[in-house]
Amino acid sequence: MSRYKALSAELDPCARQLVERLRQLKDHGELTMRHLAAKTGYSAKSWERYLGGTSLPPREAVEALARVTGADPVPLIALHEIAADTWGSGRARIAMAEPRPTTQKQEPITLIGPTTPHATTPRATTSPTTAPAAGRFPHIHIALTTGVVALAVALLAALLLMVRLDEDITPAAVAAPPSTTAASPSPSYTCRIGRIDGRWSAGINQGRNDEIVYGATGADVAEAQCLLRRAGISPGGIDGMFGPLTLRAVKTFQQREGLVVDGMLGPRSWKALRG
Repeated sequence: MSRYKALSAELDPCARQLVERLRQLKDHGELTMRHLAAKTGYSAKSWERYLGGTSLPPREAVEALARVTGADPVPLIALHEIAADTWGSGRARIAMAEPRPTTQKQEPITLIGPTTPHATTPRATTSPTTAPAAGRFPHIHIALTTGVVALAVALLAALLLMVRLDEDITPAAVAAPPSTTAASPSPSYTCRIGRIDGRWSAGINQGRNDEIVYGATGADVAEAQCLLRRAGISPGGIDGMFGPLTLRAVKTFQQREGLVVDGMLGPRSWKALRG
């Protein structure tokens, strides 16, 4: 598991919960910052800020991480929407809870006596408008604010989940036509294993033997995944992403064929895959 710097104590509870959940997804998927950049389109430096709690990640980055790790995006989006409203408000809330100093003013008091009928002495009076209730009970104020935010997150997550479930059970016959502005789906690959000029081919990358490494994507990776599966070693899905499962399959194949086990598909590994 990656080692992260401790999050700031002034970070809003919702923002803290969002950052901790994103960290868990990254570690569970065994993803590096470089891998995150390749799969989500956001730079490694940006992910360092997002996971360090110094910058609020865009909603699109949260959705991309959920898609890459196979997580349900609905709770993450709910947390993000609340965090976007409260991000950076920790310092302001603490300042509001601190008691302000009491101001005093001098008011003369007349003392009646046999020898000093007109003697006066000052007395301190406290202005009733200079001591706010929030200053006397800062802990109660912070606890109430945190409770309200947590309740709002729970209600929003439940509402989004109900909307999603309602969309899932809508009959296909009455479904609205797809929007022309929707994002294009990820490319899909189909293995068409066959022999071309005495070599095995999956019919995806036109017989190229370019070197590919961990974190690469595209047709060359999908071709290698098909040939690994033909060799009896599962790389996971045929998705064109050189992730942890594909890396493990490549190393297993290299070890079985007596090649250098470096996890990279170079000329020798391609030659062995194509037979």
